[in-house]
Amino acid sequence: MKSRKSKSLVAITVVLLVLIIDQLSKIWVKTHMELGEMIHITNWFKIYFVENNGMAFGIEAGGKLFLSLFRIAAVVLIAYFIYKLVKENFKSGFIACVSLILAGAFGNIIDCVFYGVIFDASYPGHVASLVPWGEGYSSLLHGKVVDMLYFPLFSGTYPEWLPFVGGQEFLFFRFIFNVADSAITVGVILLLLFYRNTLAYSLLSKKEREKHDSEKMAKANADSQVAIKVKAEANAQANSEVLVNENRNANTNVKASEE
Repeated sequence: MKSRKSKSLVAITVVLLVLIIDQLSKIWVKTHMELGEMIHITNWFKIYFVENNGMAFGIEAGGKLFLSLFRIAAVVLIAYFIYKLVKENFKSGFIACVSLILAGAFGNIIDCVFYGVIFDASYPGHVASLVPWGEGYSSLLHGKVVDMLYFPLFSGTYPEWLPFVGGQEFLFFRFIFNVADSAITVGVILLLLFYRNTLAYSLLSKKEREKHDSEKMAKANADSQVAIKVKAEANAQANSEVLVNENRNANTNVKASEE
C-alpha cells in the first residue's frame, strides 16, 4: 500500500510540475508578446510566439473540434493507464515516463479548451490579455495552442546531387514547440530507451500476461536445472581429480617407503 501511494505521488508530482511550467510559460508569452514576435536568447535558441490548431510541434491535421476531442479522449485513456500501472505496482520510473506524456497532452488540452474563451486574439501589433469568460477570440474547445520554443541549431544548403531537394536551403531544427510538447517527446524517448519491454508487458491482457509469466518461470526453472546440473558435474569432476591426486600421492609414498 505504501509503495502504491509513493508511486501515485510520483505520477501526480510529474503531471503538476509539467502543467505549472507549461501554463506559466504560455500565459506569459500570450500576455507579453505579439503574435510572430521573437526574443533572441542565443543564436541557437529563441522565444518565438506562434499559435497552431494542430498536434505537437505545430503539425496540423483534421478539424479543430476533432483534435480537441481526440486530445481529451487520449488524456482519459492515459490517465486510466497510469491508474492501472500504479495499482499493479509497476516501476516508478516507468510510471514517471507515462506521466510525462499525460502531462504534455493535458497541457495542450488546456489551450484548446479554454484559451479561446479567456483571451482575446493575438496578432502582430497587438498583445493579448485576459477577458471575461466567453468574450475571447473563439469558443470552448476551439482555442489555439501557444508555441514558443525555437531551436534553429544550424542551417545550410543540400548538395546539388541530392534528388528533389538538391540546392535548396534547410534549417535544423525548424519546429516551434512548447513545454507540453517537450514532455511528450521526452516521455516517449525514455520509454523506448529504458522501458520498452516493460511497456510491451503492460499492454498485454491478463491472459497474455499469465502465459508470459508462466513461460518466463518455466525458462527460469529450466535454466536453474541446467545450472545445477553443470555445477554437479563440475563438483564430480573436481572430486574425481582429488581422488586421482590422492591415489597418486599414496602410490608415491608406498614406493618411497619400499625404497
